[in-house]
Amino acid sequence: MQYKYAILDSDATSNLQLQHYMEDYGDFSCTTISKNKEEGLKSILKFSPDVVIINLNELAESYFNMITELHQYVDKLPIFIGISKTKEHAYDAIKNNFYDYWLQPYSEYEILKSLLKLKKRLPKKNTPQTICLKSYRDFQYIDTDNILYLKADNNATDFHMNDGSINNAYKTLKTFENQLPPNFVRIHQSYIVNTNYVSRINYGKSICALKLTKAPLPFSKSYRLNVDELKKILSRNTISSSLN
Repeated sequence: MQYKYAILDSDATSNLQLQHYMEDYGDFSCTTISKNKEEGLKSILKFSPDVVIINLNELAESYFNMITELHQYVDKLPIFIGISKTKEHAYDAIKNNFYDYWLQPYSEYEILKSLLKLKKRLPKKNTPQTICLKSYRDFQYIDTDNILYLKADNNATDFHMNDGSINNAYKTLKTFENQLPPNFVRIHQSYIVNTNYVSRINYGKSICALKLTKAPLPFSKSYRLNVDELKKILSRNTISSSLN
């Protein structure tokens, strides 16, 4: 079971350390890394992470204001964790209902304890691995592992399967976006892709190539952050070799 988290921090080294700890000691998947309040607010509203980790070394007051602003847009706030080199902002973090406050340099043991407590507090998420396509009295059950990608077709959605078949559902793509497991990522207004089948990302042509199909899928600028995160996920367990 995976929980989603976002990082609000402009320090690249700190970000890498955090991602390392989160991956090693918890069932957490990074949705976005934002460098400022504006990017952070957008990522929280767009991806609805369970946990948001904020660097309070700089512009702490701006981030506290962001949390106050979030109340206008969401019914349930994510869990916030502050990070800082000093205890200077600890009191204000408590007043703003931060769950925890991690001092830098990080203590792996303290982070581990915090994550274990956090997993007990967060509700269990049971993402269905089978999706039901309903049409009047017809109920079709599809294993999500067999879906290559979803394509919008006006107010309907086409499910392109790994055996070459296509299943139709008379609901919009948006309807399925939040029902699918976390390995499904929206890359375009008209496409959601199963990341397990992505074999290539070409930024020059703005396309993603998939295993088992010759036709690449386009990705758009509005979903570029999703594609960037997809690239990071695919790169974690691969050997990289640059041609130039």
